Amino acid sequence: MHRPRSRSTGAIFAVPLLLAVASMIGLVAALLGDGAADIVSWVALALPVAAVIWAMRFRRG
Repeated sequence: MHRPRSRSTGAIFAVPLLLAVASMIGLVAALLGDGAADIVSWVALALPVAAVIWAMRFRRG
């Protein structure tokens, strides 16, 4: 029988917290700026989408 690995709270919530902060930065950059801020917002808002695609592709188990 496979025993689940134990992880610390910080290890569990590090990536979701990073994605939340990136999303917030992307939303604020999209609302407040033009030009380079648009690029920052696109990159920041693409991170959660990329994470979902990565999880669906590689984390099946």
